[in-house]
Amino acid sequence: MRNDVSFRAYSSNDKSACLDIFDTNCPAYFATNERQDYADYLDSNPEGYEVCLLNGDVVGAFGLSSRTSDIQGLNWILISSNYRGKGLGHQFMLRAMNKAEQLGAKQIKIATSHLSAPFFARYGATEVTNIPDGWGKGMHRIDMDLFVGI
Repeated sequence: MRNDVSFRAYSSNDKSACLDIFDTNCPAYFATNERQDYADYLDSNPEGYEVCLLNGDVVGAFGLSSRTSDIQGLNWILISSNYRGKGLGHQFMLRAMNKAEQLGAKQIKIATSHLSAPFFARYGATEVTNIPDGWGKGMHRIDMDLFVGI
């Protein structure tokens, strides 16, 4: 079976698929109380948000947003738990780092949970703050910095 991975801009038609992907990651990687925040984010038609397609099916999403001319923020990166371990996360991170560099950024700000922080650390992200229960009970918020293009 061929595994054709592609990315394209998010559209409102992707909302249901993105929420389904969120649900496959909850409560393992996201606090249940974050679902409405994610839905509201999707409703805002976020600029720079992309979906990942595997053989034509939406299997993940992420976005970058400008904080300053030198800093991008990584927004709502998620991959369906059904496709974890297939190298998609690596492709997401390479794409995010390359896009940030193309935009002239030197840094990507990442707000994640204590469960996902080790994934980002593999790409050189370092912990800046640790907020116990920052995303909800038992879901600690870790803010990280990832320097790119230096």
